[in-house]
Amino acid sequence: EVQLVESGGGLVQAGGSLKLSCVVSGFTVDDYAIGWFRQAPGKEREGVQCISKMDGSTTFADSVKGRFTISSDKSKNAVYLQMNSLKPEDTAVYYCAADPLCSDYAAGMEYWGKGILVTVSS
Repeated sequence: EVQLVESGGGLVQAGGSLKLSCVVSGFTVDDYAIGWFRQAPGKEREGVQCISKMDGSTTFADSVKGRFTISSDKSKNAVYLQMNSLKPEDTAVYYCAADPLCSDYAAGMEYWGKGILVTVSS
């Protein structure tokens, strides 16, 4: 059974940092592309960053360039999203998702975690 479980969310002040984790079971992180998406209240789910063994990392959201970093750890079968210099507009539910290929469209990803809330206070 494929499962993706996010952790590491919470409340942080603007300018602070959080590191999200996505632990995967049912396949290895080398076999699939793993992406982070986020959905703010009243907005569509947007692709943030994605990582795959074949293509490395890709950033989809211009607003996070230079602040967020995606990485993977095969030994832990996990993917991480290091978020620095957080802004109130980063407040959203963050999801990790898996598919054979990276996509910045939610419909392009096959498996999903349940999501985790990140709140950035001003």
